[in-house]
Amino acid sequence: MDQAPTAILIGPPGAGKTTIGKRLAKVLRVQFIDVDSEIVRREGRSIGDIFSTEGEPRFRQIEEDVVADVVAHQTGVISLGGGAILSSRTRELLSAYQVVYLELTVDEGIKRTVGSGRPLLAGDDPAAKYRALMAHRAPIYRDLATIRVSTVGRAPASVVRQVQRRLKDTEPGRVRRGPWPKLPAVLRSPGSKSGSGRNRTE
Repeated sequence: MDQAPTAILIGPPGAGKTTIGKRLAKVLRVQFIDVDSEIVRREGRSIGDIFSTEGEPRFRQIEEDVVADVVAHQTGVISLGGGAILSSRTRELLSAYQVVYLELTVDEGIKRTVGSGRPLLAGDDPAAKYRALMAHRAPIYRDLATIRVSTVGRAPASVVRQVQRRLKDTEPGRVRRGPWPKLPAVLRSPGSKSGSGRNRTE
């Protein structure tokens, strides 16, 4: 695993995976790759457009393939979209690497994401959708994590320092075998065509 990623960041919408990932990569002097941005680059269209024209199942297939390719061929810090961990293939893949879960409370997550235009939070009650999303995903985030760091009430620099410190103190990898628990149904909602969330799914 000489070419393994330094760290793979996971977490819910609004946790700051891209912001923390960029800063962490700079401190560690490694490259940073955001999987959502990589999907947009490869597909030549926004994530909101993929959701609205082809639906979430197709997006998840694309996401799963891009995650597998990036993790296999890139080093440095990798940030995954919030829903990437819903794929059993991706969960098995992550079990061999350093996985940093950027934790966020539900209330803080709602505060940070309402009005963001994320496709999965589109509709009349994005707060309710966020709560349901977290009920589904939080146990999976916790199960996958080798490192857990809260981002609530903390400046990005503080979060980065803690992640960096924890990476030094944690074994470089682990291998875990299933069985993985059966997941509840994934939330479905139409894609949004407006707002900064066009390139964020979560």
